[in-house]
Amino acid sequence: MPSPDPHDDTSADYEQFEKELLAQDRDAAGVDTADVDDATAQNLVNDLVDADVVTPVPESRVLVHEPSGTAFDSIAQLAVFHRGWTAGRDADGEGE
Repeated sequence: MPSPDPHDDTSADYEQFEKELLAQDRDAAGVDTADVDDATAQNLVNDLVDADVVTPVPESRVLVHEPSGTAFDSIAQLAVFHRGWTAGRDADGEGE
């Protein structure tokens, strides 16, 4: 009995198609955080402090992201985190 032609086997095609669609969804929903330079991070964090979203804790030399309760000792890390956190909330429909 001859073996089946591997080109005729389409049983896993839907799985590959689904993986491709999920990857496209992640790409479309992704937020580019590579463009957060020091000046951008400083401006964003200053705005967040003014809006009471971030609380500086001078004694510990950290900044606390109030909505998540996460503390950061780096302005850049906080800025990137906040962008991702905001994008995640928007993607979940919670930011409306």
